[in-house]
Amino acid sequence: MFCGWSCEKFHVLVGVTGSVAALKLPLLVAELLKIPGLWKGRSDPVLHIELRRWADLMVVAPLDANTLAKVANGICDNLLTCVIRAWDLSKPLLFCPAMNTAMWEHPITARHVEQLKGFGYTEIPCVVKKLVCGDEGQSFSRLLLLSLPPPAEMCCLLLR
Repeated sequence: MFCGWSCEKFHVLVGVTGSVAALKLPLLVAELLKIPGLWKGRSDPVLHIELRRWADLMVVAPLDANTLAKVANGICDNLLTCVIRAWDLSKPLLFCPAMNTAMWEHPITARHVEQLKGFGYTEIPCVVKKLVCGDEGQSFSRLLLLSLPPPAEMCCLLLR
């Protein structure tokens, strides 16, 4: 028993942020590991790795400017960006950037798109349409999906 809890049903979730105080994390973990029965070994799957293994194809649509920048710069701070970072480069990854016109036309966006293409990812071009803000610009559209080949044909094309 630990403070009235049965160690067999006691689960600890440790959240760590970028604070300088994170230097004390090894001490905290060392103390937690002293609790009998708390750590039994590696058993839970790592979700982003499991998803990477499970999928034969990844489609990121729409891909916003923020996530485009994260992926292009190797930042993986959420499940989606972690899956992309761990992606098996022998499998196809399609991405469809969609953002406000001012963001799309910024020179760094073109660099980021080229970086993703450099990783071997395939860009699905967006269509020009009226955006939520009232501008006309690049956006992901359901019409784009209608222009794609049927799923069986797409698989054959992608797996060549």
